[in-house]
Amino acid sequence: MRGRGISVLSLALPVLAGIAYLALAGAPQTYVFINGLAALAAVAAILFVPGFEAERTRRLIAVALIAVLFIPLVTGPTLNGIARWLPFGGVIFHSGALFCPAIVVLAARDEDFAPPILLAALLAASLQPDAALSLAVMLAAVGLYNASRDWRLVPVAGIAFFASMVAGLRGELPAQPHVERILVHLAMTTPLAAFALTLALLASFFLIAHAIAAPKPVRHALAGSLFGFSLAALVSNYPSVLIGYGAAPIIGYGLALGLAVRPDRGPNDNPNSSG
Repeated sequence: MRGRGISVLSLALPVLAGIAYLALAGAPQTYVFINGLAALAAVAAILFVPGFEAERTRRLIAVALIAVLFIPLVTGPTLNGIARWLPFGGVIFHSGALFCPAIVVLAARDEDFAPPILLAALLAASLQPDAALSLAVMLAAVGLYNASRDWRLVPVAGIAFFASMVAGLRGELPAQPHVERILVHLAMTTPLAAFALTLALLASFFLIAHAIAAPKPVRHALAGSLFGFSLAALVSNYPSVLIGYGAAPIIGYGLALGLAVRPDRGPNDNPNSSG
């Protein structure tokens, strides 16, 4: 378990703050219960998911996760021509929030194939369409470029930016209470609550970017994806990840943090090492 405590803290801060918000804001009790169960599953993923040191294994997992991103396009459900969700056991999971964080980690750990892995995820985002997923990929590419200086990530970020704008025009749905645009709504009604949730998210962002036991490319790419999802929730009707109702991002970032942690690597290791 060495090196995983900070990862648990980085996820627990916004998730617990979000659960408190749901409870105090009068959200349905099922929202609180489902987010709580998701938090337990995420902590288990952080503590027990191995880092998969074999490069071939990581690439096979990346391919499998990317393939799952496309499943909603075949199976639905579809709403206004948009297909982003995976129904499972009575709960609907946002496929991008569930699998994108792990895909980002696997891309950051693969110096040779990072750009194609991110572009494949971006293709799924464009077809769904999902501007939040596109922004997450874009800022993951930016974070990874900042750490690795791999010029191939620059066009990836540019394409993702364009894709996010197109998806934003095609893929917006009405905002759901306690799910989307939480900070925007709270800022107008309960500014102190908005400030507290923002601090929890920022703490998570900085812990992931600078403190978890993972190489710099992984930390910066994963933090970038979190910023991308959060930015989408500020500017349009997309889920407020980790602080709002939604099991998918909680489990998704738990899985990603489990894959990211390298007990033999600290936050101050060689910034050009992706493991």
